[in-house]
Amino acid sequence: MSLSLVQSRALLGLEAASVTVEVHLANGLPSFTLVGLADVEVKEARERVRCAIQNAGLEFPNNKRITVNLAPADLPKDSGRFDLPIALGILAASGQIDAARLAGWEFAGELSLSGQLRPVRGALAMALALHSRGIATRLVLPADSAREAALVPGSQVYGARHLLDVVRQFLPAGATDLPAPAPGDDGWTRVSAEAGTHVVNYPELSDVKGHAGAKRALEIAAAGSHSLLMVGPPGSGKSMLAQRFAGLLPAMTVEEALESAAVSSLGGRFAVERWMRRPLAAPHHTSSAIALVGGGSPPRPGEISLAHHGVLFLDELPEFPRAALEALREPLETGTITIARAARRAEFPARFQLIAAMNPCPCGFSGSALKACCCTPDQISRYQGKLSGPLLDRIDLHIEVPAVSAQELLTAQPGEATGGIRARVEAARECAATRQGKPNQALQGPEIDIHAALDDAGLRFMQTAAAKLGWSARSTHRTLKVARTIADLAGATQVQTAHVAEAVQHRRALRGAA
Repeated sequence: MSLSLVQSRALLGLEAASVTVEVHLANGLPSFTLVGLADVEVKEARERVRCAIQNAGLEFPNNKRITVNLAPADLPKDSGRFDLPIALGILAASGQIDAARLAGWEFAGELSLSGQLRPVRGALAMALALHSRGIATRLVLPADSAREAALVPGSQVYGARHLLDVVRQFLPAGATDLPAPAPGDDGWTRVSAEAGTHVVNYPELSDVKGHAGAKRALEIAAAGSHSLLMVGPPGSGKSMLAQRFAGLLPAMTVEEALESAAVSSLGGRFAVERWMRRPLAAPHHTSSAIALVGGGSPPRPGEISLAHHGVLFLDELPEFPRAALEALREPLETGTITIARAARRAEFPARFQLIAAMNPCPCGFSGSALKACCCTPDQISRYQGKLSGPLLDRIDLHIEVPAVSAQELLTAQPGEATGGIRARVEAARECAATRQGKPNQALQGPEIDIHAALDDAGLRFMQTAAAKLGWSARSTHRTLKVARTIADLAGATQVQTAHVAEAVQHRRALRGAA
């Protein structure tokens, strides 16, 4: 048979679109043509596939005109994931493997010149695409990638280490040309998820001495999925607090873990050892807007998507490029980021919790009791002015993190352990989920009026605070949502004046900002 069809998948955002690799062998001037909107990486597969087939001891049809079409033709294809299906298509078209037996299988994998299979990006996204559509297709991947894909419940994933491991499974009946695998060789295996073997450990919050107010703010942020800005002098412990925030969040569900891992797999960052662990993305302050929100052609996820269902920590917040910070506005509200290019549009999830840290002034010691500040009021104003009002409006909690004195640092006893705080956070989240089916941060419009309604005293207090501090409508609503979270932590069904007062205190860190 001179025509063969092999199934694979291309990545476009989180979607893994089906691709049919069509291979045709014909008489004529020997050539190897690859068509179907293939990227440079894909076109280089011609040389990799040729060498891999020959070095594996198989026959490459050098005297044929080989045409490989990656359909549909208008879908961009990138990376070396199509090496394996192209090689199998050539072998099937030349009669070296049974083309009929390839039906019901999908393949992806990059080939080395020796025929070894190398891991590919997006293995988890491929398995999720099959799972979400209820397709009972078996997926063949390089061994390391197969471990990722097998995390999807109910998936049928097979791992292979060499081209020959795959070829042996699809030989025509009675074929004995290939050497038998060595005894105990596990080059071809059905891969299953290793349930119950992933232990998730986070840094312990009790390591941080002092900072009772900051720890309380972290607890509120975790209980209501609120964003948080910490302002304090250098060395006050802002980064230490942020790095321990993920441990306060409830354990990930399987669905959350799959979504988070799928995005990490697209960026080539996923490791099975981090399964069920909430991600912590901490990009450097020199990162560009594209590095934060994603981009490229085809589009790839940025840091905000890699932090999906986890924490995005932005240290030295005013030092980030203005364009990069302003690009965070919409994702903070919607939980998604849409990257549009001339020919393609990709949507990535970005439901992260923002934890930001900054100094109060250029020298860092404005308001410090330990060291005098050398900045002028104009310098402080310009420094804080790097953060726009619309961005600060979207950050729920603004707190001060003062420096800890040497005496307190050396004599203070360890604080409350992460486990106890996490238990209260889980109880508050369960209360919100039972009442409204979503975290308090996600409340919108009439939902705020219903679930965060105030009594007369609380209403008067809120109106006075909003007027004196010059809050926008968004700032007022966000303070109400924080007050609702504080009430949930206290086990109160009604938001009271004390809850509103504490919420107001958590929004006054920057002297020049609301």
